[in-house]
Amino acid sequence: MYRSRVTLLLFFVLLATMSFAQQPAARVVANNTPGFVAHAKNLGLENSSKTIDVTIWLKQHNSDLLQKTLKDLYTKGSPKYHQWLSPATFRALHAPSAEEAQTIQKFLESHKLAVVAVGQNNTYVRARGRVADVQKAFRVQLARFQLRDGIHRANLTNPVIDEPAGSLVAAVSGLSDTKFHPNSVRPVDAETGAGYSPVPLRTALASRGASYGAFSETHCFRGTQVQGFQTPGASLPIAIYLGNRYGSDITDTRIGHLPPCGYGPMEIETAYKLNGLYKKGLDGTGQTVVIVDAFGSPTIQDDVALFSEVYGLPPADLTVMCVPTTGCPVDQDDGWAGETTLDVEYVHAVAPGAKIILIPSFNNDDLVMNEAVQYAIDNQLGTTISNSYSIPEVLGSTAELDAINATNASGAAMGISVNFSSGDNGDWNAILGVTSVDFPASSPYATAIGGTSLALNTNDSIMFQTGWGTHETRIANTAAEGNSPVVPPLVFGFIYGAGGGVSSYFAKPSFQSGLPGSARLNPDISYVADPFTGVEIIRTPVGGSDPELEVIGGTSLSCPMFSGLWSIVSQKAGGFLGQAAPLVYGLPAGAVTDVKDKGSSTNVRGAIATASGNFVERPDDLVAPLENTTHYYSAMYNSPFSTRWFVLGFGLDSSLTTGPGWDDVTGVGTPNGLNFVKAVVAAAQ
Repeated sequence: MYRSRVTLLLFFVLLATMSFAQQPAARVVANNTPGFVAHAKNLGLENSSKTIDVTIWLKQHNSDLLQKTLKDLYTKGSPKYHQWLSPATFRALHAPSAEEAQTIQKFLESHKLAVVAVGQNNTYVRARGRVADVQKAFRVQLARFQLRDGIHRANLTNPVIDEPAGSLVAAVSGLSDTKFHPNSVRPVDAETGAGYSPVPLRTALASRGASYGAFSETHCFRGTQVQGFQTPGASLPIAIYLGNRYGSDITDTRIGHLPPCGYGPMEIETAYKLNGLYKKGLDGTGQTVVIVDAFGSPTIQDDVALFSEVYGLPPADLTVMCVPTTGCPVDQDDGWAGETTLDVEYVHAVAPGAKIILIPSFNNDDLVMNEAVQYAIDNQLGTTISNSYSIPEVLGSTAELDAINATNASGAAMGISVNFSSGDNGDWNAILGVTSVDFPASSPYATAIGGTSLALNTNDSIMFQTGWGTHETRIANTAAEGNSPVVPPLVFGFIYGAGGGVSSYFAKPSFQSGLPGSARLNPDISYVADPFTGVEIIRTPVGGSDPELEVIGGTSLSCPMFSGLWSIVSQKAGGFLGQAAPLVYGLPAGAVTDVKDKGSSTNVRGAIATASGNFVERPDDLVAPLENTTHYYSAMYNSPFSTRWFVLGFGLDSSLTTGPGWDDVTGVGTPNGLNFVKAVVAAAQ
């Protein structure tokens, strides 16, 4: 009996051991659940029969060695200072192996997922399959969530991956469909969202003749003015406003003065003293700027050729190159097409001698776009990569943030500056209810480009700059309503502005050691971005046949402008200079223009008389600034979009502020032409 019991006990132990052995070991991919799961409304489970793509990003080899190498590469006095790694050396030291990629492929295929792409250096493996099979493979549940820009998919928990594949994984993308958004915006009416109506180019050209220059009003700030408003057919209410005036009259149809305001390449050249560079033969010749955008534009070659002809620029040397493992995008998107046009035309406007390679990602999923950046880095296609897109940092999973940061680090190791726009939504609080910087600009191995508003004198020199942050207040109704006064004025407050602030995840890089705190701070440097002081582009709408002229802005303007300038810095230096950010801090006086919002003594104020009493409207009443600043510029503005009158506030960027030295709207300031280029090259030696 005793022997039987022992035998039975051993049998059950053996059975349990066999059962455990049949369950393969697995590893959790930590921090791979997107941040928006905690904030967004859960709409229920994802359709299990839906087909999706998932991408596994493999861990880099010798990560500690890479961090030491990066420190040596960017530390003056080090024997390895600026001794950039070649693509072959980086691949040998840090790229995942073909065997590791095959292990990942076997894992995916064993779960009925079809492998559709493997990264050039085995950095990632992408597969396609049904949601049901994806959920089983990664031991997750996928659900749908309501976000500001629509419905998105996300995993509820971190993925779990069977060994031996699990230990090789840095991040999994595609479980969530987090998407980058372009950082390009138009001047708009806050109330309706209506914006600039493009002008048919043939109409504008027929009116302008052969002269070069802007079609729009370039003297955006006209001095002070008195403007009265009265309800038609009634003595009251009546309002009188006094102060700065912005934009041309909406009835002004003269070419060169089209409302409201916008600059062409010639005005930008003069304002930022680029002509001094061109006189020295510094125009980006011999350098290549890579631009990454989602979807691209089907007419970009024709549009940039027209842009060059119309504005007297040399023909653009533009190549469209798609990532071989994904191919060119099939879908088209008019918003991203406009973004692409802005990027290409203003890299060319600033660096007319530089070659441009446009890599259109086949969609705007975050790590799909990162594949395009990785391809440009792996092949060292240019000295700088310009990226005008982002997401709020707080909404991404930190595993995916780390994967993109690793890509940027590989660029920094190979001497490439990977530049990102800082965003167009300020601190994001008005939209998300939480404060966030934009990512990938917050990556310590990216250079973050912020934005300003730009006012010019009659000779196109800079009158003043503010940090970009726009407020709107409606003070009078439409022309059809007799421009009757709005009582009380309708304050919309913050509309948009440059992103910036403190990263909630990344530590402060060494090049920001002189700044407060322990976290990565955005941005590093800036250029004009405000669409109310934006630039003209020429583009053909997706599905259209006739090119149009329009005014546009956003940090999607400042980023390609800086990337163009960096190609000129690289030309002067004779090649790769690495990440730009470490070189823009601590430059001598005159290299950058420190943007300091000084405010205006003639900001708009008013008086309103009604049947029930009289009211005084102080400047602060009309723009409702936050407590973070008393320095701003306000001006009356008659909208050509709606014919309403507004007070625009400039230099009012959410909770972000512009001031002496580095600030979280403009970074160290705006580059000052030849002085900047000389100072950076000297600092790099």
